[in-house]
Amino acid sequence: MNGMINSNTENNERGLLPYPIILAANKGEAEAMKVVIQHYGSYMNSLSMRKLRDEQGNTYWGMDEDTHNCLHSKLIQSILAFKV
Repeated sequence: MNGMINSNTENNERGLLPYPIILAANKGEAEAMKVVIQHYGSYMNSLSMRKLRDEQGNTYWGMDEDTHNCLHSKLIQSILAFKV
């Protein structure tokens, strides 16, 4: 399955996940699940960016880990619950 995962996801011009990957992830296959999570990783990262403050009160942009973890969990739940 690794050859199929790498070639299909790296060369897909439209950025869509191949159907066999979706099916495999829906069945709980770990490698396929990793591909789906990696596919949406940068999107989840951008949704998790927030203005944060350090101990000295300085404001900076950083990733809100709670938001990122919540998005990660929801993605996994959605993959497994997806009706194929």
